[in-house]
Amino acid sequence: MGLLRDEGVVYKAVNEVDVSPESDHVYVKANVKAPRMAGFVVKIFVWLLEMPILGQVLSYFLKKNNLIQKLVTRAKLEEPPLFVPLHPYEDLNEQQVKPISSDLSPPEQVQEAIDCLPSSLPSHKPKFHRWTILDYARAYSSGEITPLMIAERFIAAILESSNPPLQMSFFINYDAKDILRQATESTLRYEKGQPISVLDGVPIAIKDEIDCSPYPTTGGTKWLPKLRPCTADACCVARLRQCGAVLVGKTNMHELGAGTSGINPHYGITRNPYDTNKISGGSSSGSAAVVSSGLCPVALGVDGGGSVRMPAALCGVVGFKPTFARVPLSGVLPFNWTVGMVGILASTVEDAFIAYAAINGPLPTPPSLPKVYFPLLKSTIPISDIRLAKYGEWFNDSTNDIRICCSSALDQLCEHYNWKTIAVTIPEIEAMRLAHYMTIGSECTTSLSSYLEKLNYAEIGWDARVALGVYGAFSSNDYIKAQKMRNRQMQIHKKIFDKADAIVVPTTGVTAYPIKDDASKTGELDYINGAALIRYSIAGNFLGLPAVTIPVGYDKAGLPIGLQFIGKPWSEPTLIHIAFAMQALRIADYRKPNVFYDLLRNE
Repeated sequence: MGLLRDEGVVYKAVNEVDVSPESDHVYVKANVKAPRMAGFVVKIFVWLLEMPILGQVLSYFLKKNNLIQKLVTRAKLEEPPLFVPLHPYEDLNEQQVKPISSDLSPPEQVQEAIDCLPSSLPSHKPKFHRWTILDYARAYSSGEITPLMIAERFIAAILESSNPPLQMSFFINYDAKDILRQATESTLRYEKGQPISVLDGVPIAIKDEIDCSPYPTTGGTKWLPKLRPCTADACCVARLRQCGAVLVGKTNMHELGAGTSGINPHYGITRNPYDTNKISGGSSSGSAAVVSSGLCPVALGVDGGGSVRMPAALCGVVGFKPTFARVPLSGVLPFNWTVGMVGILASTVEDAFIAYAAINGPLPTPPSLPKVYFPLLKSTIPISDIRLAKYGEWFNDSTNDIRICCSSALDQLCEHYNWKTIAVTIPEIEAMRLAHYMTIGSECTTSLSSYLEKLNYAEIGWDARVALGVYGAFSSNDYIKAQKMRNRQMQIHKKIFDKADAIVVPTTGVTAYPIKDDASKTGELDYINGAALIRYSIAGNFLGLPAVTIPVGYDKAGLPIGLQFIGKPWSEPTLIHIAFAMQALRIADYRKPNVFYDLLRNE
């Protein structure tokens, strides 16, 4: 790590950093020193944090006790700051891929994706099967069911799930009349034999951080829509609409995306379909839960610190975050410009791939991006010689259930496909986590500054007020040092990717934890569990790398466990290949959630 001094760490030059398993680097676990707080205790803490002088002192000691000053603020780094993780293009020579023309429309790109999928269904049926995009398309095309019938069942399911005894709080907003209108139009297209694409009539939900007409964009707040009206669809939403998807509403989320639990004091606690007494994860909590419960095969989320992948893992679904800038952020709330990215939550890898085909691609204006390639999943010859980098101490820094399950899945994957695990060391992971926290916090408060000046803080949830108080304590020096750490870590990860095609880790360090009664009105501060949840997510956001999580098993309580693959910049095809291969080995053992809606059932 370097020579420790009172003023902070002195980091060796990045060209001297050793990423081999023989490195003398010492793995530093998250040093979170903050007790869980909720209810009245949170209110007291907010009162102290918002006092002019006492709040500054409290923030100083919070940063000091959690090693922010030692590892980042006062650290000595030679690297210059790097403010945006936009990677240069390199020819990756990926296997089994198909180049995609840049002038295709979203429906044409979706058809290209369909042409890359296996033409026949698997010979064996898994014990449990969530309905997929292709299941919907086949049912609609055969006439056995219509998009309008699905819309009616969907609305009935939302009404049931929103009321006692379930109170799942999947959605912040949905409009039955608008859903039925879209579904009616889709039904007519099928009756004429003219569906736009396989997404025509398929229900897709949108995280309430992304603009989607006719709904306000709340960001999980009560106040933001009054100051920032939604005037049009976000680019990613518009592309789904072009494909004929039925956009069914805005899913619940952690307020301002500022937490990992999905507990929202304004719109309710999004509960985990596998156990309604457990969290669904945040901040894309509702999007993960609606896919897990069978209401939608796909939902969009935004991933600023694992906010797509982490709830996907906790809810037992696929979570996919492309490379930074691969999906435009136009129409997404600008909570954080350089770490937040649109991601996809899906029932299967194939569904994530189809949705990615619909929404990827640059805006018509610069910057231009590297050429898009799609993975040829229908190939009878699997990709070969894949090398998966594994940092053992980091990989094993999880609960026993997660460690055993993920190790078993990885061993099975490598043995079945004759792939290799490459032992590596990834230095300074904890410093990277703290630098990411400083970055996302600084960007969030800056983006909201003009709104917060006019706002009565009583309108903000108590846990979000704590987050804003801590975020606002970061200085320009903190932010610059964090960007120096970003540059450093991008170079370190390039060394890793010189050895391997992807990094493999669990998706979370813990499975879904219990919802406690004292959190419902104030939210909660649980930074120890929060750090465990995001432990493996940071590189995807801070360094702009593509990443995907796949369900690979369950803990002793029956709660889902995810395995994550983090790829080279622009390596989405290889990541999808790897995820598809992992899914094929584990899908037969997937389990049905306790809360599940079978919308395609034959009545």
